[in-house]
Amino acid sequence: MTQAVSILLCALGGEGGGVLADWLVEVAHHADHPAQATSIPGVAQRTGATTYYLEIFPVSNSQLNGQKPVLGLNPLPGRLDALISSELLETARQVGHGLASKDRTCVISSSSRALTTAEKMVMGDGRREEAPLIDVIAANSLRHHVIDMAALCQQAGTMVSAVMLGAIAASGLLPFDRRHYEAVLSGKSAAAKASLQGFALAFDRVSQQREQAQYVEHVLKVPAQVLTEPANLPASVAQQFPASMHSLLSLAYARLVQYQGESYAQFMVTRLASLQATELSSPDCTPDCPVTYETVRWLALWMAFDDIIQVAYLKSRLTRWQRVSSEVKLKEGELLKVYDHFKPGVPELAAVLPKSWAEALLRWDRARILKGKEAWAMPIKLARHSVWGLLSLRFLAAMRVVRPFGSRFANEQALIEEWLEGIASACQHSTLLGLEVAKCGQLIKGYGSTNERGKDNLLHILRTVCQTTVHQSVQDQAAVVSQIRNAALQDEKGQLFDKALLQHGAPARPVKEQPILWMKNPRLKQPT
Repeated sequence: MTQAVSILLCALGGEGGGVLADWLVEVAHHADHPAQATSIPGVAQRTGATTYYLEIFPVSNSQLNGQKPVLGLNPLPGRLDALISSELLETARQVGHGLASKDRTCVISSSSRALTTAEKMVMGDGRREEAPLIDVIAANSLRHHVIDMAALCQQAGTMVSAVMLGAIAASGLLPFDRRHYEAVLSGKSAAAKASLQGFALAFDRVSQQREQAQYVEHVLKVPAQVLTEPANLPASVAQQFPASMHSLLSLAYARLVQYQGESYAQFMVTRLASLQATELSSPDCTPDCPVTYETVRWLALWMAFDDIIQVAYLKSRLTRWQRVSSEVKLKEGELLKVYDHFKPGVPELAAVLPKSWAEALLRWDRARILKGKEAWAMPIKLARHSVWGLLSLRFLAAMRVVRPFGSRFANEQALIEEWLEGIASACQHSTLLGLEVAKCGQLIKGYGSTNERGKDNLLHILRTVCQTTVHQSVQDQAAVVSQIRNAALQDEKGQLFDKALLQHGAPARPVKEQPILWMKNPRLKQPT
């Protein structure tokens, strides 16, 4: 008995899932095939989402001789012919509901991600790994196509619905020709042309996957990030470290050259070379130096800490203007205005001042707060598109020459040295413990109070947990450092961090004094 082709479309809010469903119905009608579509309201992990269920009969109306097939209104688990989704985790979620089956379902999914709220809330790297998600799709589908739909959308300047339509057309799922699909997208407007381009890109990509079995196998694996070694990595630097470290080291070196110049990048190399020498002298060292490798990333990020100088540099870059122009789809002859808002306070200004001046300025601001006044800040609105606004940003970015004389620069370098000394001290006992201490660099992130809290947590771990003792083996101590570090990354308030410290016999963080401010009730009538 001939069965209708059942299709479930899954798109996040605002991605045009309804438009795609209408297109498919229109394609079927254009090819003279019965079709029916229904929308199913639901909630995804990020925003509101609506899935769309379609059934398209593979026999044309002319061949049915007046008979009309009965089409279903909702998907049945294990009875889907196709599951199409614009986001990798959303695809895996629908597979988890049992809708896809290994003996029937063709899964078409984007490899791109839209992070969930739960993933963003984690202090550390809360992103789900992509490889297990793709494994779920592969294990629960007859065949599948995973492509980067977000990249194709950006390349064509269109919505993901057009890209998804191209992938469906190339999959061979429906008995329609390419011209049937292109007919519903045709038009003279710029949007129609962009949709056709996105359709073509996805069609070609999926067609290549079908034709080349080796390419399909390649898609099944999440390709590791291939980091090429830029030409700006000096040969003298590369010779000092294992080849496996060159890719990451090249990015770190380039970042610090941009941040503060060649000599600052060489300073990082000196620090890493000293740590590597200590690691190689460890009794359980390996030639690839995993402790030094782990340190490279966090050291470069810490040494290139965010301040008002770096923010001004990033906002004044040409690539940022090009990105904004692309996002708003700026056309020739149109005017684009970009305003940047700053609100530097006393800590930001004190960071670039010498230590004595910075301390005096911070004392003045604390005295204001104790009197019940708000912390001082200076709101600034700069027109990035104007000559004056761009020159102001460039002038502030050029102040990097005075950064080494600022109080924050000296404080950050002192904290970095203490962390590196902690790693080296741990390496003298075991590279396993040294690796866990190196991973503590992950605690340093963000800016403002988040950054300060991360540094306080790191120092507390170094001073109370990482000290070797005769009562605990090195392996056990490494496990404790790992557990406490992960607890510190779980919640912003640090309650789990304190609990983990006490659980393993370490003192909890000291309570910081906070001023009690007595505020006047504005509702009370003031004496005349």
